[in-house]
Amino acid sequence: MKKFLSVLMIAVILLGVTGCGKEGKNFKNEYESLNGNSDYRSVSIQKKNPIVYASANEIVEKLKNNETFYVYFGSMYCPWCRSVIEKALEVANNKKINKIYYVDIWDGEHNEILRDTFEIDEKGEAVATKVGTEDYYELLNRLNPVLDDYILTNSKGEKITCNEKRIFAPTFIYVENGKAIRKETGISDKQKNAKDELTDEIKTDEENKFNEFFLE
Repeated sequence: MKKFLSVLMIAVILLGVTGCGKEGKNFKNEYESLNGNSDYRSVSIQKKNPIVYASANEIVEKLKNNETFYVYFGSMYCPWCRSVIEKALEVANNKKINKIYYVDIWDGEHNEILRDTFEIDEKGEAVATKVGTEDYYELLNRLNPVLDDYILTNSKGEKITCNEKRIFAPTFIYVENGKAIRKETGISDKQKNAKDELTDEIKTDEENKFNEFFLE
């Protein structure tokens, strides 16, 4: 019996560490796992946070079901995401937002696992180099009212349109009864580079943006 209980306790501990499906993943540990790596900004994520892992398909279904929710599109590897995530979760907690669905857009090699990609060819036109998932195009269609155009810049500084919208990272969206109501990146206009120091002025700007986005 003691041996059985010991094995059971070990299994429970391992389950808590590795998780069971998307709900067992630990957002804090995931994002903080890159701390100390010079390629990434170190972040400190509150242990108690409203993040719930979700697939793109799950978000599509919530939209189809006319649900009301917050969703965040980003990645632990995204430098802009790491610039705003602390303030986003801080404000969300202060506003008592109890759930933000999180859709990861990249794998460990920074490869797109959801979105399509475009590049400018020798003719100066935007051409698709990777096709997005079926769910991605459904998201573009349903979230269209709040999304920005997908625009590339060539070597001359000219803007080239891809003739579709884009879910950039980071993107936070509030959906009400299945309709996209508002979007926020949290990125301050005062921050010119993703790895810039987050000054008090930038942090205040981020906080103001998220205070307007997250409503109690």
